[in-house]
Amino acid sequence: MMRSKLFMPASRPELFAKALASDADALSFDLEDAVHESRKEEARRLLAGFLCSAEAADSRKTMIVRVNPVASVHFAADLDAVLQARVDLINLPKPQSPEEVRGAVAAIEGIERARGLQPRARLLINIESPLALRIAFQLSRAHTRVAGLQLGLGDLFEPLAIVRGNVAAVHAAMFATRMAAGEAGIFAYDAAFADIADMDGFRAEARRARDLGFLGKSCIHPSQVAVANEVFCPTAAEIAHAQKVVAAVAAAEVKGLGAYVVDGKMVDGPFLTRAAAVVAEARRLGLIA
Repeated sequence: MMRSKLFMPASRPELFAKALASDADALSFDLEDAVHESRKEEARRLLAGFLCSAEAADSRKTMIVRVNPVASVHFAADLDAVLQARVDLINLPKPQSPEEVRGAVAAIEGIERARGLQPRARLLINIESPLALRIAFQLSRAHTRVAGLQLGLGDLFEPLAIVRGNVAAVHAAMFATRMAAGEAGIFAYDAAFADIADMDGFRAEARRARDLGFLGKSCIHPSQVAVANEVFCPTAAEIAHAQKVVAAVAAAEVKGLGAYVVDGKMVDGPFLTRAAAVVAEARRLGLIA
């Protein structure tokens, strides 16, 4: 469950406890763009201290760390600092090739072996350049540790002078990312929305992502969390229909039917798969028993 992911600079420790107490499903600590070059080492130290705390260890939130790019002088130090505590996902920015992804995995595994750690951290790969978008599927299949693709529309659009308000452009990038993730059997995660004051715009973009099967949306401010949680939560009508579809399976199997009608709609295998996922998500969220 990762409907919302709250983003914060690793150099801002005063935000850590507040984020932990928030309603965000996941916390994403940034060691890359949000941290000035002069504070990289300090940020690593502050973040490592927090991740090693009992509060972080006991939290049910997904813990994510965005490290610096593999080719940067900071990458190895970033991994060394954070892979001594609970980290669920390493967010890999600006990937250049599948080989680079495999190199990141090798570095992670090397630290795990040296420290006697059980393999845990998986990779969340950023799709934030034309190159990454073009080879998104190859990045997805680079290694079994790749858990998901995360769209980065700011980095993708701004250098190309693509207007973020262009719904067709946003949809095209979302669709390409979702199809690559879907082919690889991993999740797709939506981009951050920079205009904190434009809650309607945030909600609209989140809904587009949900309609395309994205898992959730990045949040750069706590005020966005509630909206993301709401948008990426199955509705009462969706849950009720999904339960009917699942319940109808037994009767259909007795009759030897591969396709059947529920609520006036023809359903078969793919619809059952989706219905089962909706029911499972509703149970995880405590919406049904």
